[in-house]
Amino acid sequence: MNQVLYIFIPLIAALFMPFFFKKIRSIHTGWFVLIVPVVLVAFYTTYIPSIAAGESFIGTIQWIPSLGISFVSYLDGLSLLFSLLITGIGALVVLYSIFYLDRTKEQLHNFYIYLLMFMSAMLGVVQSDHMITLYLFWELTSVSSFLLIGYWYNRDQSRFGALKSMMITVAGGMLMLGGFVLLSIMGGTFSIRELIGQAPELATNDTFIMALILILLGAFTKSAQFPFYIWLPDAMEAPTPVSAYLHSATMVKAGIYLVARFTPIFASSEVWIWLVSGIGLLTLMWGSFFAVKQTDLKAILAFSTVSQLGLIMSLLGVGAIAYHVEGAEDTVFKYAAFAAIFHLINHATFKGSLFMIAGIVDHETGTRDIRKLGGLMSIMPISFTIALIGGFSMAGVPLFNGFLSKEMFLTAMLAVKEFELFEFSTWGVLFPIFAWIASIFTFVYSFYFVFKTFSGKLKSDQLPHKPHEAPIGMLISPAILAVLVIVIFFIPNLITDTFVKPAVTAIQPFLYNNPNEVDIHVAAWHGVNTELLMTIGIFVIGLLLYFTLAKWQKVYKVFPAKFSLNRLYDFVINVLFDSWMDSLSKSYMTGSNRRYLSYMFTAFAMLVIGTLFIKDAFVVSFESASPIHVYQIILIIALIIGTITTVFAKSRITSIVALGAVGYTVSLFFVIFNAPDLALTQLVIETISVALFLLAFYHLPKFQKAEERTRFKFGRAFVSIAVGVMVTLVALSSHSQKLIPSIADYYKDTVYSLAGGGNIVNVILVDYRGFDTLFEITVLAIAGMAIYGMIKLRMSKKGGKL
Repeated sequence: MNQVLYIFIPLIAALFMPFFFKKIRSIHTGWFVLIVPVVLVAFYTTYIPSIAAGESFIGTIQWIPSLGISFVSYLDGLSLLFSLLITGIGALVVLYSIFYLDRTKEQLHNFYIYLLMFMSAMLGVVQSDHMITLYLFWELTSVSSFLLIGYWYNRDQSRFGALKSMMITVAGGMLMLGGFVLLSIMGGTFSIRELIGQAPELATNDTFIMALILILLGAFTKSAQFPFYIWLPDAMEAPTPVSAYLHSATMVKAGIYLVARFTPIFASSEVWIWLVSGIGLLTLMWGSFFAVKQTDLKAILAFSTVSQLGLIMSLLGVGAIAYHVEGAEDTVFKYAAFAAIFHLINHATFKGSLFMIAGIVDHETGTRDIRKLGGLMSIMPISFTIALIGGFSMAGVPLFNGFLSKEMFLTAMLAVKEFELFEFSTWGVLFPIFAWIASIFTFVYSFYFVFKTFSGKLKSDQLPHKPHEAPIGMLISPAILAVLVIVIFFIPNLITDTFVKPAVTAIQPFLYNNPNEVDIHVAAWHGVNTELLMTIGIFVIGLLLYFTLAKWQKVYKVFPAKFSLNRLYDFVINVLFDSWMDSLSKSYMTGSNRRYLSYMFTAFAMLVIGTLFIKDAFVVSFESASPIHVYQIILIIALIIGTITTVFAKSRITSIVALGAVGYTVSLFFVIFNAPDLALTQLVIETISVALFLLAFYHLPKFQKAEERTRFKFGRAFVSIAVGVMVTLVALSSHSQKLIPSIADYYKDTVYSLAGGGNIVNVILVDYRGFDTLFEITVLAIAGMAIYGMIKLRMSKKGGKL
């Protein structure tokens, strides 16, 4: 089976969700959904030995061959790792949701349709080698996450958070598409693998930096980097299974994946290194500092996710420095990309478990407000244990996997100040300082989340529900992730050799040809060194800040809310879009169809006429013109007289008759030009139109007086003349010059041999323009249904029977 098809398995399964939900009420729909990620995990697991040995796999399904667009699934160390995270964490999230979402109260088929749609989209993102299909899946993640975040659509905050996330990520995706197009123009291909092979030549192109910036904007918006992170906290209005899936292991990692995948192309640029590492470090600082301000459990985790994503992003940026260091395989810069991937795995384990614990606390107590929580340690001992493991790992405490990748992070940041190119020897000293300060706040918000929730005094009077331990089914998934946190600490090299090294090989092909060349060994103890001293400082100062939290937490009130990035977003959406744009639209959206047509015709005429003269496309030649006969002149005069009569008639019946005369005269021209089909069609249309006008004569609006009809005659005359001139110029130009060969000869030669028809007009409409005709019929059908609906609505308002 083609590996591309596995990407679409969740989408195909989504088609059956309504059936399972409606027909099998006795079983939670999630049990059927669980089969999908489990099967996919089993499938991708079979690739682990081969890819760990340095192999890669390609599957292709043609999509639009004429444009060279195909679904190309490229499985290497990087895409396999993400695929396993998407399906593995997905399976745990589905299992968790079975016990979290009540099948009798929730529209589960909607939830699982959106979830499966998102799973397919993420698999497509991380496996696509063709940039157009990557963009397609990229935007599908935005749409499906919008649906998941707004799942509880009856809540204002859910709708607001869903819209905010889609507005920011879709905008970034469109900019990213621009970068893809520029890259394809530079390299002559949309294949990422082929572009990586052309990386040195691409770097010399004038549009290289522009493509770089546009692609990074797409990555930064999706992975919640500063200043685009503001959508992520509002997305916490989604159900907790969504938060655990989208915002710990999948969607927010899409931007991380994009940076990692395109690093071999852009690593040669100092702009790439500075932007990725600098924005990542700023995001790390910003997110960790403001996480301590939050009082909602999921908000704390949202800002912690922002900070952790910044950490991974900064490591990818620093890892690109290895491209510029001679003998980089022997320097500490090789640790940066390795630490980024290692921490990405660690983050998925501890953050996924913490999100699930936040959901459990909310589910069992009725609140996520940390000010109302406390003293749950003895009541919810299993949940506390899992939270403790996840929290300690996030804080970087020994015996938990987060400690290992955090130490490697500090090692990479310390090395930056030794790099002498691109002014890193001057400004690089700030990297370890900011990394250390951010790590302190990471320690604080980790302890803040765990101990403010589970230790201290129980506040039963402030809890909506009597707290109790969650059912075992809800604890299985976070418990599995918590076990992985500890297991990875004790056998890190098994994990890194299997998953991290193949991914690093894909990120740094300029250093390694296969995973066996990545000679990094992970260990918890490296002796007394600078990193150890920094870690001790983090623990000491972090504990001091945690225990004095009440005294200094008031510092957050210094930051005025009106100057926040969220206020800027609200201003853009509410003031610019809703208010100003609403006022602007009301100025021309008057409800007058005549005005709307005037706007459209004027704009269209100006664009066409302007283009004709600017491009010097207006050419007039009468060399092949047919002779004009007397009877044709008579018809032209009749046409002009009928048109003028229609406009200036003082009686509606006269206007209707004159309009019919114009139509019948046009049909005579079709007869003269040997187009009987068109003539018959015109005659039928004119007959029906005149009949309809006469039938509706009584119900037509009151006929305007002469002075009212001429009030805007100059404006109407301008529009009419402009459209007439446009049509005339286009007709003359198209007749006078043939820029491309006429397709008429092809129709005449193939109408009988290929299409098997004798009537060329019918064959063109049915065969050659079959889709066009189909769409026209579809439009007519939709219009008919709309008219039928309006008639029924009008009858209902008048008290008629439906």
